[in-house]
Amino acid sequence: MSSLQPTPTTRSNRTMPQLTAAEIIQHPEFQHVTWDLVPTKKGKVAVGRGRGGPFDIAYEVHGHGPRHLVWIMGLGAFKTAWQRQTKDFGHDQASTYTSLIFDNRGMGDSDKPLTRYSTSEMAKDTVELVDLLGWTEERQLHVVGVSMGGMIAQELALLIPERIASLTLLSTAARLVNTVGFVENLRNRINLFIPKSPDAQLAEVKTRLFSPAWLAAPDVEGSFPTNGDRFAAQELRKRQDIDGFTRKGFVLQAIAAGWHHKSEMELRELGDRVGRERVQVVHGDLDRMITVPHAEVLIRELGGEGEGEVGVKRVIFEGRGHVLPMEEREEFGRLVKGIVERTERLNRQS
Repeated sequence: MSSLQPTPTTRSNRTMPQLTAAEIIQHPEFQHVTWDLVPTKKGKVAVGRGRGGPFDIAYEVHGHGPRHLVWIMGLGAFKTAWQRQTKDFGHDQASTYTSLIFDNRGMGDSDKPLTRYSTSEMAKDTVELVDLLGWTEERQLHVVGVSMGGMIAQELALLIPERIASLTLLSTAARLVNTVGFVENLRNRINLFIPKSPDAQLAEVKTRLFSPAWLAAPDVEGSFPTNGDRFAAQELRKRQDIDGFTRKGFVLQAIAAGWHHKSEMELRELGDRVGRERVQVVHGDLDRMITVPHAEVLIRELGGEGEGEVGVKRVIFEGRGHVLPMEEREEFGRLVKGIVERTERLNRQS
């Protein structure tokens, strides 16, 4: 069992005012919040034939190392939301790692077909993508999925368990249940459909995704006043892409996430076939999007923790929210490196 304290450099006891949407757009760094990371390879592949397709999935490969990382993004986000990990693994350590990032159906540069969206169908999209890239060896794929991406990762692991080298399930759930009480749950659902100003939308999204301390802390990556302002800039840039970020695509992805359901029997099978020692579940205890009890259910039904390197690894970040790749970039990176190296040793021993 592991419980981690927030990284000291991102703590802050002072409250700094957040910029308005208009102020963020006028900020000199606004145009550069999405980093220009040149991929080793990029393109689109047609998937889904016989499943409502074909339709194109846009992808990028960064790096050329022997460790193959598959990063699966969550609801309503572009592949570039992995830019910190893309830089850390696919550029700074390009000779060790090869990183695959892609836009799930319905988002970014991928097609947005008006067809069935489910986490199982999106996992099949992912299988076809890695097949077309030639990533087909046993125990080759180190899969990292966040939020809805973690749901897709569960489905992926059940589809091709023998090809999974490691599985990092981040801020995700086996199925969504109400853990906040009837009144708050009802209020949250109603709020999704109430038109709001850009500032009100940003405030709500930031509150649901991040811890208050991280939002208020000075921007660790540049010259915005706060971390919260930097995230808001990224969100505004995304929403300016009216072809990449559409209401249709968002709603269809939300339906897929909302209907995701893995039973205890299915999770037990996942643990048996992939190997519990190859799985880690990572969550923030202040996550308001998918609350931390979901992580505890996931761990228990996968087969539970074990001693040493046996059993599912449980990592709970104290005082952190939903988007740990931003809030805890360095420590999250160490967790991914750790499970990759640990399971590569297992590969060599088998």
